Amino acid sequence: MTYLIDAWLDRPHPYLRILHRDTGEVCAMLEEEALDELREQGDLDLIGLNSSEPLVLKELVRSLFLFSYARALRPAGEAH
Repeated sequence: MTYLIDAWLDRPHPYLRILHRDTGEVCAMLEEEALDELREQGDLDLIGLNSSEPLVLKELVRSLFLFSYARALRPAGEAH
């Protein structure tokens, strides 16, 4: 599968979506709180987001998916 990263980080309420390239389906969505957590951990790679290198982007999408799924599996109310 091929994915697109749709990131709007310079807005009052930033978000990042991972979209399925062929269908446009949203596969993962990270909003302000999750993006803040990624920044605090040092895991939001802005240089990677601007890369055109397939391997860099593939690793970035992989990391974002893992973070998104790990966050979804946390017990309700548990902070990072």
